[in-house]
Amino acid sequence: MRDFLINPNVRDFLTSLADGDLNIATEFVWIIIATALSMVGGAIGGMLLAGKDIGYQFSAMLGALFAPAGVIPAILLGLAALNFLTNY
Repeated sequence: MRDFLINPNVRDFLTSLADGDLNIATEFVWIIIATALSMVGGAIGGMLLAGKDIGYQFSAMLGALFAPAGVIPAILLGLAALNFLTNY
């Protein structure tokens, strides 16, 4: 693990991720993080909305599957707007 963190490529990537630099690698990481968080939020929302009616596990699964459908396009548009605005 120590060798992994000493690697200059990994160190530069983590620095650019923490600084808020937008490049293709950091954008993919932010999309993955946003998708995972939206799946968790969708599962919780699905359980709250329809847990008693169709079962908690099924509603959590449906919520986790449908939540990224709205989040991923919004994240892509937001990252494109941020990338556009950093040029000015």
